[in-house]
Amino acid sequence: MTLTGRRALSRRTFLGAGAAGAGALAVPLLVRAAQGEGGASGITLRAAPGRVRLVPEPYGETDAWCYNGGVPGPEIRLRQGERVRIVLENGLGEETTVHWHGLRVPHGMDGVPHLTQPPVPPGGRFVYEFEVPDAGTFWYHPHQRSFEQVGRGLYGPLIVEEHEPLRVDRDITWVLDDWRLTSSAGINGDFGHPHDLSHAGRIGNTVTINGRVPDSVPVRPGERIRLRLVNAANARIFGLDFGPLAPLVVAMDGQPVTPHAPDGGMVVLGPAMRSDLVLDVTGEPGSTVQVVDRFYRGQEYRLVDLVLDEARLREMPPDWPIALPANPLAEPDLVNARRHEVILNGGMMGGMVMAEMGGSMGGGGSPGMSGGGMMALMHEGGIWFINGRAAQGHVLEPMLSLGHGRSHVIAMTNATAWHHPMHLHGHSFRVITRNGVPTSHREWRDTVLMAPRETVEIALVADNPGDWMFHCHILEHQEAGMMGVIRVA
Repeated sequence: MTLTGRRALSRRTFLGAGAAGAGALAVPLLVRAAQGEGGASGITLRAAPGRVRLVPEPYGETDAWCYNGGVPGPEIRLRQGERVRIVLENGLGEETTVHWHGLRVPHGMDGVPHLTQPPVPPGGRFVYEFEVPDAGTFWYHPHQRSFEQVGRGLYGPLIVEEHEPLRVDRDITWVLDDWRLTSSAGINGDFGHPHDLSHAGRIGNTVTINGRVPDSVPVRPGERIRLRLVNAANARIFGLDFGPLAPLVVAMDGQPVTPHAPDGGMVVLGPAMRSDLVLDVTGEPGSTVQVVDRFYRGQEYRLVDLVLDEARLREMPPDWPIALPANPLAEPDLVNARRHEVILNGGMMGGMVMAEMGGSMGGGGSPGMSGGGMMALMHEGGIWFINGRAAQGHVLEPMLSLGHGRSHVIAMTNATAWHHPMHLHGHSFRVITRNGVPTSHREWRDTVLMAPRETVEIALVADNPGDWMFHCHILEHQEAGMMGVIRVA
């Protein structure tokens, strides 16, 4: 990747050094929980400063914040229905928590400071204990000052295996991230910069897979790979093109979906989103396939090379089934669902977009807000708004109240000039329409990427009681106000 910025590192220098080979894409350290007291499996996660090698020599190691000494943190592997006990030890100089992104955990285990638990002080510990109802690809990260704590490296993958796992030759996890590094491979400390808060978020200049700048990864002609993709970046949206290979999407955000080719041939992942792919390696032995990130027009770059081994594993792709079994999610009743509206406002050029979309847009019973009214609110301290309100902290009056056990449809309009991956805690939801057009797969998600000026309808059964965060997962947008609470009672 070509790196930008006056003090950025050079990708050309990385590749010239030749140090970022297949080892850079090794799967993170696996933690499979050991049986502990009360029948729950036990894991310890320690959050603390550490040094990691994000980029190859001759650059040095990078000071980062780590779980168990690494970036990403250890890959936690559980089995569907398993009960797990995870002890967080805080070795940082500030408070922290852990949020189990996408897992439908009880409210008190969700890891949101002050809303679901007290933040864990330096030197403190907190015990998370819950069952995992859904199989799939999930991840974990702090919800305390996450725009910096995640940006410094605090995250890791969490995989819940199906009772009968998909038959493949290899099951691989790629945790994607980008970093804003200086010329000495240090993390730029400009977290919370006003430009990042009001524009696209903290876009970095160095992209890693599993904590290393990638170069190549060996594959075998004829092999079938389950590739689990996790976007742990603060703000970067990935759009991966696998060239002549034809991956099939089998799960989104951990939830099974009808196997299908990605729209436009590009696997798009907003921050916090995941995709499970089935990838049949085709091509001639000894050849190379480039994986290219094409999301930002005019800024395409080669992410990594897949290098085909000289020995062919099999002549034709296997005929093994690839459809995953459904998870135990309650199906929303669209006919009798209660409807709600959510309007996303703010950010740079927000007033212009509001004017284009009608000049006054109220949401969910909130008063209409013109572009001028929005600018007045921005001067009061908020930059991003949900239904005309900017969050300050995690303890908020609910923006919506959803009847427990009932079906609900939430129509969300992105009246801004920027993308927003909107994440709801404690639940998965079906994405049912985009701009009034029914979606092709009615996919289950916990984070939905909304384009500027787009309206998206989601549907869910509100079956997990509590006050749940609902926010943009561009972490700078969250920090600058795009967050609210949805109450299920």
